[in-house]
Amino acid sequence: MANEVLINCPVCGSPALADKLHVQDKSVSQETFTIQQCQACGFQFTNPRPGAASIGKYYESDAYVSHNSGAQGLINQVYKVARHFTVRRKVALITKLNGGRPGNLLDYGCGTGHFLAGAKKAGWQVTGLEPSDRARQDATERVGQAIQQPEALATLPAGSFEVITLWHVLEHVHTLNETLDQLIRALKPGGQLLIAVPNVDSLDAQHYRQDWAAYDVPRHLYHFAPATMRELLARHGLVIKQKLPLALDAYYVSMLSERHRPAEQAGGLLSVLRAGFKSNSYAGQHDGQYSSVLYVAERPA
Repeated sequence: MANEVLINCPVCGSPALADKLHVQDKSVSQETFTIQQCQACGFQFTNPRPGAASIGKYYESDAYVSHNSGAQGLINQVYKVARHFTVRRKVALITKLNGGRPGNLLDYGCGTGHFLAGAKKAGWQVTGLEPSDRARQDATERVGQAIQQPEALATLPAGSFEVITLWHVLEHVHTLNETLDQLIRALKPGGQLLIAVPNVDSLDAQHYRQDWAAYDVPRHLYHFAPATMRELLARHGLVIKQKLPLALDAYYVSMLSERHRPAEQAGGLLSVLRAGFKSNSYAGQHDGQYSSVLYVAERPA
């Protein structure tokens, strides 16, 4: 099946696009994909890319831990340990943003449902949407209620959620602007939209370049930076209220990136720790340019 080609920037609509980088999918297909950059606003995205109907084969790996709770190996075990702690922090954050009390939560792209289960245990009324059949079944069992496919977003009642979360999901969504419109429609006025994504302007992205694991082509369709995220959300009438660091991601992404490098360049644990520390230190001195950033946007009341 032929790849689809974008002829305009998804953020600003400009047709002025130029090749930025060529990145190999080292996780599944070993194919090489092009990352283009808009010459008007600077937004970067994978182009050409597999269409929504054909992207599924690029997720068919038992190592893809967000879709498979049984994934093994050292890196996946590190991911699971980190997840245990971050779920509690995420639940505490959304509760704080909602005035210190639980409310109605939508997790779009909920994966295997660990965050949803934690939020439900804390008293939140939860709804989850997930495209992967395997992850959706796993989440349904873990959360104790049916998890629906993403297409159900269009059928959810307008203004029904105090908080909507996308934890490393927006970079995967083919219908970027249409999905954002639907998410905002489902959000209550004054509600919070939380979007966590990798940051292509981070120091670890600059350090690893085409081996930066967070490019994750072709599964990651878009490669956000704070400036382009701000412009994208402004297009949809949202203002970013907070920009929060996901500091652990610098170490996790560096660990994956070292494995992507040629054997003669790849380093061990010391290289991972050094790259993660340098990335976070750089971010602290350069306007929060962390490896991954959590954007908190509010729908105007």
